Amino acid sequence: MSELSRQLELIHRGAVEVIQQAELESKLTRSLKENRPLRVKAGFDPTAPDLHLGHTVLIHKLKHFQELGHQVIFLIGDFTGMIGDPTGQSETRVALSKEKVLENAKTYERQIFKILDPAKTLVEFNSRWMGTMTAEGLIHLSAHSSVARMLERDDFHKRYHEQKPISIHEFMYPLVQGYDSVALKSDVELGGTDQKFNLLMGRELQRDYGQEPQVVITMPLLEGTDGVKKMSKSVGNYIALEEAPNEMFGKLMSISDTLMFRYYELLTTEDLAGIKAAHPMEAKQALAALIVARYNGAEAGQQARAAFQQKFQEREFPSEPDVRLTLTLADLREGQTIGLVDLVTKTGLVPSKSEARRLIIQGGLEVDDQKQSDANALLSIVPGRAYRLKVGRRKFALVELR
Repeated sequence: MSELSRQLELIHRGAVEVIQQAELESKLTRSLKENRPLRVKAGFDPTAPDLHLGHTVLIHKLKHFQELGHQVIFLIGDFTGMIGDPTGQSETRVALSKEKVLENAKTYERQIFKILDPAKTLVEFNSRWMGTMTAEGLIHLSAHSSVARMLERDDFHKRYHEQKPISIHEFMYPLVQGYDSVALKSDVELGGTDQKFNLLMGRELQRDYGQEPQVVITMPLLEGTDGVKKMSKSVGNYIALEEAPNEMFGKLMSISDTLMFRYYELLTTEDLAGIKAAHPMEAKQALAALIVARYNGAEAGQQARAAFQQKFQEREFPSEPDVRLTLTLADLREGQTIGLVDLVTKTGLVPSKSEARRLIIQGGLEVDDQKQSDANALLSIVPGRAYRLKVGRRKFALVELR
């Protein structure tokens, strides 16, 4: 494999879109020929004091570029943070004070170096160039876009047609983010899929200012522990980087097997083929230990894994259950549910449906350590997730939908 192919393979890992692929290959080829690292930037507005694993998708991609020898720029948007990113917002954000933004920024620097090499990371603040920009400069910057262009954004477009207010300063956000790329002369900018409009603004402004446009790489928004909504503190499905080790380990063990592979892809550089071939429980424990160790140290990762295994053994669920039951969609009702009586009967651990019903009513069934006593209850089955059943005192089944 050529060096170019090796770099492209790692850069593409987990990425959603590359704009433009030919430009990326050209930049990398020139970088290798001239031995000049690419300048790769990702921006973060310090609107909250703590980062969670969802934020680290971009930081891990920065780490990939760092490992390939490129110049990584972690941009703290202390200026844009005071505007408030309107992306995905149905109303104007409450502006943060400069003091609060700077306070949050300090915690970001502490947390990102759990992943990035501080000696090889350039930390920038966009107030360095925006704070000194004159009113004349701001007017010239504003002239590079139009109201019609801004209203192409889905969130602005929706708010405009719903007659919800859009403040003038919100139009400045994508322009300032785009100008960051001009100020830093970035070759590549990373961002979430929801940031595409802002990222493309950087390409446009670089052209206007006589620079070669940056390549844009969008990364997916990481789902939280519920496996449905993107990780968010407000939703409550997040895993904070400064979470207590055992708490972090437990939350990671609660995710579905399908989501586990996504976490492996986006948050690690582990070989995915090897992970898919491993036992899901072992793979998930390895993932949880790896992530806990990254943010709390190797010893904390080992201790958290040992504590979980001890707790797991106390619950008496064996690593090799009596039955491994694979369901298909044909086994499920509308909405991908199955009755508990039918589920227990399908395991073959009871002789009949009537025996399954009696067992449930008497409290002899646990699903994922939760006692079930309603014989008429339905269980929602999520593809790729393993469900642990304890049937009676000494019988165990692992159920999955394939």
